[in-house]
Amino acid sequence: MSALKRLRVVTYNIHKGFSQFNRRLVLHEIKEQLEALGADVAFLQEVVGENRAHAKRHGTWPANGQHAFLCHELGHHAYGMNAVHQEGHHGNAIVSRFPITSWENLDISHHRFENRGLLHAEIALPGWKGSLHCINVHLGLLARSRRIQLEWICERIHEAVPDGEPLVVAGDFNDWQRKASSVLGKELDLHEAFETAEGSHARSFPARMPMLHLDRIYVRGFGVEDVQKLVGGPWARLSDHVAPAATLRRQGHRL
Repeated sequence: MSALKRLRVVTYNIHKGFSQFNRRLVLHEIKEQLEALGADVAFLQEVVGENRAHAKRHGTWPANGQHAFLCHELGHHAYGMNAVHQEGHHGNAIVSRFPITSWENLDISHHRFENRGLLHAEIALPGWKGSLHCINVHLGLLARSRRIQLEWICERIHEAVPDGEPLVVAGDFNDWQRKASSVLGKELDLHEAFETAEGSHARSFPARMPMLHLDRIYVRGFGVEDVQKLVGGPWARLSDHVAPAATLRRQGHRL
C-alpha cells in the first residue's frame, strides 16, 4: 500500500444529533454530509452513546450509539463517555477511516457541573512510521476551567506523545477570548490550521450567523494545504456549530 500523502480532518460539535434549539433530529443528515466530505478523521463532540428516552421517541434512533452510526463503512471509532445521566450518557468521539490502535478517555472536568473529557487515540496510517496521535476535547464554559484544562492537555501530550510523531488536537474549545493558541503554541509548538492558512481562527458559533471562534484544529508536524468552513446549504440546518475542516500534509519526516 502506498503512503498516504494528505490527511483530511474535521471537527464538529454535533449538538447530540439535533438541530439548533433541538427542533428536530438531524443525525442522518449529519451522517450524509460527513460521508460526502470524505474526511479521514473526524473529531466529534456532544455525541450520544445512549439515550433511552430519545430511542423511544425517535424511530430512526441508532441502536449502537451515535459514534458507531457516524463511523465510516468498515471504519473505526473511539468513544469517550463524559456525562452520565438517568437516560444514558454522552461525550466525545473520534471516527477514523484507518485503524485506531489504542485510545484512552481522561476526565478533565474542573467542577461537578460540567463533565468534560480528553479523548486520545492513536491511528495507524498507510505507509507512515509511528502513529498519528489525535486528541479530541470539549473545554469548559468558564475561563478558569479552560486555563486548567489547557494545562492538563499539555501535561497529557508531554507524557504520552513522542516529539517526532504527528499530532492533531481538535474540538470545541469554548475559547471566545482566543487564549488557547498562545498556550498550546508556547508549550507544545502547536499551530492552528485556520490561523495558519487565513490569519485568524474560524468563526464557528452560532452556525446561522457565526461570530465566535470556538472550534479549532491544532497541528504539529503538518503543513496546512487547505481549510474549509462547512457552511450554507444542508450544513446550515444541522448543528448549532459550524464544522471546520483542514487538509494536512506531514512535514519534516519521510512517509
